[in-house]
Amino acid sequence: MNIAVLLLAAGSGKRFGSNIPKQYLDVAGQPLLIHTLHSLAAEPRIKMVLPVIAEGDSWFSAIVAKQTWPFELLKPVVGGSERSISMQRGLTALPENIDMVAVHDAARALPSQALLKDVLDVALLHGAAVPSLPVFDTIKRVNKSGKVMETPNRSSLVAVQTPQVARRDWFKSALEKEKLRLHLHTDDASVLEAAGYPVYISKGDIDNRKITTPDDMLWLQEKLAGALIS
Repeated sequence: MNIAVLLLAAGSGKRFGSNIPKQYLDVAGQPLLIHTLHSLAAEPRIKMVLPVIAEGDSWFSAIVAKQTWPFELLKPVVGGSERSISMQRGLTALPENIDMVAVHDAARALPSQALLKDVLDVALLHGAAVPSLPVFDTIKRVNKSGKVMETPNRSSLVAVQTPQVARRDWFKSALEKEKLRLHLHTDDASVLEAAGYPVYISKGDIDNRKITTPDDMLWLQEKLAGALIS
């Protein structure tokens, strides 16, 4: 199986509150994106990484210039206004010999080697996999007015992360089947599930945290600084 990563890096940074997309902000001496690429480089089965960037992105090329990786870093493609559009464009741009695709958020800088190995192992066995963590807090389902409608049993709940991995043909088929309902799906695996494909969980990692707020960035800075000291 030939495995590639679609690295979704089309965020604008508006929600983060920065003029520069958060994946390009400096953290512990390097842009966040570079930390993410270094983490992906730890998994030898990843043969290619295809970045999906925003239209008019003026940062990516400069940041990766003169960098070398054990995988082939493909020329970026321009994503869309929705995650599903970015996925479709990325899938189309991948070489034909890619069989398995891992979709990863560029803002998750620290997927561990163990996490990457496990999610690929499970996906290769079953066809699709997502890293997950157990839910320790009690979860409430509420309506628009804030009234609690249900308290689901947390023993059957998990929080999922990326990379979310599946056979390339499954992703393509699922996106086509769900094309009228893609706005309802909040992650890549839910598109597969709705299209009838089985998705299995693998072991997540608490440090595989998506950087969304300035507090998240501060956490990452401290995490990386601690790693450098040790």
